[in-house]
Amino acid sequence: MQDKDRYQSRAYWDDAYSNGAYIPDANQFYTSWVEDAAAFRASDLGTLDIEYGSSSRNRMDLFMPAGKPKGLAVFVHGGYWLETDKSMWSHLAAGAVARGWACAVPSYDLCPQVRIGEITRQVATAIGVAAKEIAGPIRITGHSAGGHLCMRMACTDKPLGDDVTARVDRVLGISGLYDLRPLMKTSMNQGLRIDDDEAYTESPALLGPVPGISIISWVGGNERPEFIRQSELLAKVWAGLGEPPDLMIDEGYHHFDVIAGLSDGDSAITERWLG
Repeated sequence: MQDKDRYQSRAYWDDAYSNGAYIPDANQFYTSWVEDAAAFRASDLGTLDIEYGSSSRNRMDLFMPAGKPKGLAVFVHGGYWLETDKSMWSHLAAGAVARGWACAVPSYDLCPQVRIGEITRQVATAIGVAAKEIAGPIRITGHSAGGHLCMRMACTDKPLGDDVTARVDRVLGISGLYDLRPLMKTSMNQGLRIDDDEAYTESPALLGPVPGISIISWVGGNERPEFIRQSELLAKVWAGLGEPPDLMIDEGYHHFDVIAGLSDGDSAITERWLG
């Protein structure tokens, strides 16, 4: 198959965004995430299922440190906008809490019940509700589709209100999806329903960054090449707009273990996010 034909092939793009197929014992990560998240929720550090909207999935958990919070940290989960919820990722708030930050972990409605643009609005609403409870700076991170959603909060169309945006001083996108156009060629798009208009209005790499926010594009060195390309793309495009992100390629890590350090207050990734 010639290169031009390959890039038009659905099979090529399905493979480009397939993570589990290239990670040994991938299913063990899902098992450990569920177990670790349940154990952290049982620690009584959090207020669970705070309502921020009318949908049954418009709920978030807010985990608190022992003393007065330094500010509000937010973790936005992934799952290709199609699956998972906050209950699988609670343990990733542990690093922030250990460093003295309150950490919100929201769920949101999933495709195809809603469009990606609506998910962006829901995440912004959740952050706005949490921001009313926790004073100080706001730092946002997210993984995979959550990396896309957290980076959308730093775009010039300002999904967040002006008062909340003014408090956001750092956004760390982990293995994010910043140009949605290639995903239109995948089988997943039967559920995602991304069209040309949504690709342009919801792709951070096609939008501008809010000036003054520290941006970090973090990706594992052992990830699928397409995820590395997406992170490099955002860094290059936003650098050309005068707001260069820090590009961090975390050698030796793949798509499933690149986030593990968020559960450790002393890890390199937590230090870069909250230090």
